[in-house]
Amino acid sequence: MQEGAPDPGLYDYHAYKGRPKIEWPGGKPIAVWVAPNLEYYEIDPPIHPKRNPWPHPAPSVVGYSHRDHSNRVSHWRMAEVMTRHGFPGSVSLSVALCQHHPEVVADAVSRGWEFFSHGIYNTRYSYDMTEEQERAIIEDSIATVEAATGQRIRGWLAPALTHTPRTLDLLAEYGFDYTCDLYHDDQVQEVKVAPKGGGGKLASIPYSLEVNDHYGFFVYNMSGREYAETLVKQYERLAEEGANSGTVMCIPLHAYLIGQPHRIGPFEEALEHIAKDGRAWLATAGEIVDAWREQMGRAQK
Repeated sequence: MQEGAPDPGLYDYHAYKGRPKIEWPGGKPIAVWVAPNLEYYEIDPPIHPKRNPWPHPAPSVVGYSHRDHSNRVSHWRMAEVMTRHGFPGSVSLSVALCQHHPEVVADAVSRGWEFFSHGIYNTRYSYDMTEEQERAIIEDSIATVEAATGQRIRGWLAPALTHTPRTLDLLAEYGFDYTCDLYHDDQVQEVKVAPKGGGGKLASIPYSLEVNDHYGFFVYNMSGREYAETLVKQYERLAEEGANSGTVMCIPLHAYLIGQPHRIGPFEEALEHIAKDGRAWLATAGEIVDAWREQMGRAQK
């Protein structure tokens, strides 16, 4: 039998059963964080040879205007539901939004939300970038978000989920604390990165594709009610398993999807269920990583 491709060595293997005990603040078995993707899509972006930004010829009036619903209407609908039930946002930010629609960014700041970078535009891809180009995007993200929000971003979700072989090493070098780009676990895990700048430390926080509303509505063709029921089922199972060692549930959102009038009601019911259950620590991504790293530090002493 022909030997397959080697393990890329991004992280160590740890079987789920028998892992060290993790406890979230207040003894909660599950940490729940919500990741609203506040994005900007260009109507006629540069064409990348490996991927078309739109499935039909640009300028994509339909694709652009559908997503622009987020920044005109549905962000506020989604955000108000989250705030009503005590869920802070950890924003996956298309950094260009700070210039294009600063009102949306200001609203998230006013709610006390955390920000991390989702690249500059969600219609620009990292494939084949030079190291200089990738560094420029990281540096632009840090400077632009700090100027707009006062926050030094700590996390990263690659633009349109696209990477280079050096992305994770660069994040660690620039002192980032976490990446959302690995979908391999239901607990925070250490990422293996080059030992440079930031001490060579980077955590992978669970960011779900399975309960991402983009996958729910565009890939799995769920109704709003089916998606809400899926969130509750995901929560219940992870809360039960978290009694052994604390689990993490991420709810990744796109306002132009979840904030539509026919979907927001069932979604709010799901948030209300989680908030009232009593087992969940409702936190930001940074808070979860900090609590995990503190416990891992104590365990190593």
